[in-house]
Amino acid sequence: MYCTSHTEDFVKELYTSIGILDPLQLNIKIISSKLGIRVFYWHEPSQAIFLNNYPYIVLNSQQSEQAMWQDFCHELCHVLFHSGNQRRIRESFRQYQEAKANQFMYHACIPSFMLDELSIYDATHESVRKVCNLFNVEYEFASKRLTKYVSNKY
Repeated sequence: MYCTSHTEDFVKELYTSIGILDPLQLNIKIISSKLGIRVFYWHEPSQAIFLNNYPYIVLNSQQSEQAMWQDFCHELCHVLFHSGNQRRIRESFRQYQEAKANQFMYHACIPSFMLDELSIYDATHESVRKVCNLFNVEYEFASKRLTKYVSNKY
């Protein structure tokens, strides 16, 4: 019997609460607009910042559309769950936040509740390509996510 994780449940609740029910709705513009997060682009590494208690995600525009989407979901975790300046916290806590944001990123980019609708039972090349195209992520990213999904589910 498969039990969902807290992260999977949170992503499903978040997305359904803002009307994100289909992989075609998974994009930076729609999600940032619905969550009231301003997004900017620059040539430096992506990051999340708060100015006057207002959240901003700044993405590196020199990467692929897929990499920007993946970065957006990573930074979204920081906006939703973390506070403070990472330069002023202990290194071990910064590493913890980064690990949590990386875990969240996989679920936010490719939500389990959407994968459940696809009848995917393996992580073969064909399945990974299908996930890449449908969720607009890089191949290695899709492969890692799908491998974990399949191993947890079946």
